[in-house]
Amino acid sequence: MALGKGLGSLIPQQKKVRNIIRKETGIVNDNDRVLQINITDIVPNPEQPRKEFNEEELHSLVLSIQKHGIMQPLVVTERQEGGYELIAGERRLRASGLSGLSTVPALVRTATQQEKLELALVENIQRHNLNPIEEAYAYSRLLEEFNLTQEQAAEQLGKSRSALANTIRLLDLPERIQTALTKGDLSAGKARALLSLNSEKDQLEMFESMMGTKMSVRDVESLVSGKKNNNKAVKDHNIAAQEKMLEERLGSRVNISGTTKKGKIMISYDSTEELKRLISELS
Repeated sequence: MALGKGLGSLIPQQKKVRNIIRKETGIVNDNDRVLQINITDIVPNPEQPRKEFNEEELHSLVLSIQKHGIMQPLVVTERQEGGYELIAGERRLRASGLSGLSTVPALVRTATQQEKLELALVENIQRHNLNPIEEAYAYSRLLEEFNLTQEQAAEQLGKSRSALANTIRLLDLPERIQTALTKGDLSAGKARALLSLNSEKDQLEMFESMMGTKMSVRDVESLVSGKKNNNKAVKDHNIAAQEKMLEERLGSRVNISGTTKKGKIMISYDSTEELKRLISELS
């Protein structure tokens, strides 16, 4: 850019970048600053919920940055001891280092520990970067560490309470099944169907029987319904549908026994907080 154009020609460019960031992430305030920061001055975000980074995707990002540069700034906060702490953009930071860059564009803003986790979560969710277990752990941390209710956390993350509750329930599954979710060998929909089985033994047996097959989520739900009835018979479709609807709405295991005319509904809970939430929703 020619120097004769003056500083005035630079200001609209920065403003345009900030508008793009605000539109895409919703995490830009009017007082935020966009600076070029040395990569060595940035430390990772300890609240980063993402633990798995796909090497092939990271390599693709490296090639993109080498060709086009960084299209969207990272988000950082200043540290009292000097330097900056990353809030959002860890893939971009890693790829920038591998690309040979010495500096990166970054938004500098203030944030509490809770806001750091929330912002990292929002960015990863919007970009579909988290596997189901990473997402579940992050939601659980928001509830436990910052004493939030599921309704409060869901509102701040722009998700429904039932979706948040059903994701957290994935942490109740055996470690072997959680590992399959982390690696992408099992979908969240199929895993949620396994949650309807009350024992870990039944969950693992069903998991082993379905791995390597091309069963759909509906297929797994039918098998789960049959296993719950002991005699392998598939539960009445109307009852099974109502059972599934209640589980998704309440975010807890539900078992309906009997017929469409007479029977009982059993709702399971795994903590005092979950019991209080259920009582509140049903009262």
